[in-house]
Amino acid sequence: MKPATPTWRIAVIGAGPAGLALALQAARLLPGADVTLFDARPADKDVSGDPRTLALALGSVRALQALGAWPAAAAQPISEVMVSQAPPTLDLPWAAGAVHLRAADEGVPMLGAVLSYGALVACLQRAWFDAEAREPQRLHSRFGQPVADLRNPDAADGTDGGGVEVDAGIAERFDLAVVAEGGVFADQARKALTHDYRQTAWVGSVSLSGATPGLALERFTREGPLALLPLPPGADGSLRAAMVWCVSRPADAQGAEGGDTVAALNDTQRIALLNSLLPAQAGSVLAISPLKQFPLGLNAERTLVDGAIVRIGNAAQTLHPVAGQGLNLGLRDAAELVRALRHAKPGDLRPLLRRLEWARGPDRWSMIAATDFLARSFTWRWPGLPALRGLGLAALQALPPLKSALARQMMFGRR
Repeated sequence: MKPATPTWRIAVIGAGPAGLALALQAARLLPGADVTLFDARPADKDVSGDPRTLALALGSVRALQALGAWPAAAAQPISEVMVSQAPPTLDLPWAAGAVHLRAADEGVPMLGAVLSYGALVACLQRAWFDAEAREPQRLHSRFGQPVADLRNPDAADGTDGGGVEVDAGIAERFDLAVVAEGGVFADQARKALTHDYRQTAWVGSVSLSGATPGLALERFTREGPLALLPLPPGADGSLRAAMVWCVSRPADAQGAEGGDTVAALNDTQRIALLNSLLPAQAGSVLAISPLKQFPLGLNAERTLVDGAIVRIGNAAQTLHPVAGQGLNLGLRDAAELVRALRHAKPGDLRPLLRRLEWARGPDRWSMIAATDFLARSFTWRWPGLPALRGLGLAALQALPPLKSALARQMMFGRR
């Protein structure tokens, strides 16, 4: 059978989870598209050992399963999410200041899943290389080739020349370039919307005793949110959880170690403090891994689209981890972009991308606004604010339809 004549030339820049997922979806759903994947790291670099933790919503898990790129054996399903507040709070006679979202209540097998960054990227990369081997005439990898420049060229008459030029050692013309290289807040060039939350996220893992299997916890403390995400059991069957512990970063510390509560403690003291902050459902923290720290902030573009360039994931918006939705948002961006391209031609690109921008707006901006509001609220020292936050959690728990709507939005985004 003669290969289809390519109708699109698409450059995907960044072979992280969002970029790889987009490239795979384009390979599957756009049979006439020529897809080139660029990344600065060499193809033979082993990424499987990267221990960073990802929390994926059910919608993201299903999308990756459909691509044949879901490492189920390396993932721990989330059966329940508990959001609560460390004292002081306001517990009412008819409801405690906590929200419980359960997969069983929503009629789904899981609310999402937790796995390591390395396990997911290695699985996605294998799937991409397999697809490339089947169709080398239209799927191409450019690992070890960082993109030095990316621009929308102008025609000779000064109008939009169409397409985009990607320079990775030599300039090439593509119909569309999707930027999926994000990075972390501290290393990024500042975008149109930016705010330093003056918080540090300490990340690592803990060993637990008496924890509820499959339970993800978000605990609001005075300094910031503390999250425990269930991990697959250890080799000895021990319960483990990934931890994201957000604390205030004093204005004069400039992110240097020694300027916040966690930095000043040894492991024994950290364990003791964690056990004082966490609810009974978390069980007891027995051990803690070495921790890494990251400054937290909002860094977002006003628009996903610039001519024939589209940004997704952290390249479009870096969010506070309070809701754990950054990658899920990027995966939805990727899916909607490929879906929009299925019945379009390159000449339709600019109006198509404008429609996509409007279509993604409600999901994207509601998530940016929600995480920004929550992150900023931890810097407020208003009298009665903790009690008010506890009252809000109690009210949400007491209203099942509203709680179910929240669970559905966390699983699938705003529809």
